[in-house]
Amino acid sequence: MHLPLRYGTNPQQTAASAAPVRPDVWPVRVLNGEPSYINLLDALSGWQLVREAAAALGRPAAASFKHVSPAGAALAGPLDAATAALYRIGVDAGPLASAYVRARDADPKSSYGDFAAVSHPVDAELAELLGQVVSDGIVAPGFEPGTVAALRRKKKGGFLVVEADPGFVPPAQEEREVHGLRLTQQRDDVPLHSSLLDDPVCGGPLPPGARADLLLGLAVVRYTQSNSVCYVRDGVTLGIGAGQQSRVDCTRLAGAKADAWWLRRHPAVRALDFLPGVRRQERVNWQVRFVEGDMTADERARFGRALAAPACNLGDAERRAWLAGLDGVSFASDGALPFRDNVDHAARHGVRWIAEPGGSIRSGEVADACREHGVCLVHTRLRLFRH
Repeated sequence: MHLPLRYGTNPQQTAASAAPVRPDVWPVRVLNGEPSYINLLDALSGWQLVREAAAALGRPAAASFKHVSPAGAALAGPLDAATAALYRIGVDAGPLASAYVRARDADPKSSYGDFAAVSHPVDAELAELLGQVVSDGIVAPGFEPGTVAALRRKKKGGFLVVEADPGFVPPAQEEREVHGLRLTQQRDDVPLHSSLLDDPVCGGPLPPGARADLLLGLAVVRYTQSNSVCYVRDGVTLGIGAGQQSRVDCTRLAGAKADAWWLRRHPAVRALDFLPGVRRQERVNWQVRFVEGDMTADERARFGRALAAPACNLGDAERRAWLAGLDGVSFASDGALPFRDNVDHAARHGVRWIAEPGGSIRSGEVADACREHGVCLVHTRLRLFRH
């Protein structure tokens, strides 16, 4: 039996379908909507990420996927005032809603039209929240009574609802066909466990919070297009760098996202007074552009028209002073750090703990850089490339 897909990677690739590797043993079921090829890839990858993170850390997990990489991921936890206000949800939101809001708010501009993934059955609170944000679908291991019916009303009935089988075990071998060639490899099934972080190269021992953040970061980079790195703080990804040929470019891009996340908590940003008709996503986008500080002339004019009162100035000195308060950040890399420049850049964004496989010919220089910056370095000896 085949599942017809709306189209392949692009709309012109119309002959697209999905079929189980083992006859009639499906890892997921589509409960509503018609997925595309990328929708299904996002659902499958998102489910694996949150399942693995929740298993490793014993807390509900959520991810916001776009183009087969997470825009954000998080564990259940308290919401800060800025996030709660933006999503009009209480700071004491339930575990699934809090995990998803924290994941989506990590990079809310990129999460526009995301595919959500959660590690536990969807409850009414999360279903209601999903009805208020721009999202294409969700994958979860179950749905509480009434939640599927509520989600079916979204996007004029087109919202994708996918149920994952939590007991499904993927085959030991993976296959991919590319340009007439079938590639086969053993599935990467090494479990992520706290023991990977037991032998710091320098700066140890790890405090429990950093250990949990590094494990979440490792789960994230495992399901992110390589090269990839991830900044994590208090169970929330602050910045994910994906798919760059240069690892330091990943580090710099993800660091800029971490800075934007932190700057969005600045009083000048929280004081932005938008006109009543400006939608949540527009407010998010303007917040991000405001803190990035490089609006074009046209953007500045449109930004001004979106405000009920002029924005307070956020100068370079004030930005630097605020960013100096970002601290206690963990950093995970899917591959070995080849040069110390990754550490130098990461330290600029409040990083105090780094987990990477190690084994580079310059690993000694990387460790020296960590000592200079007061950063704890752990070699996991586990590479997590994804292509």
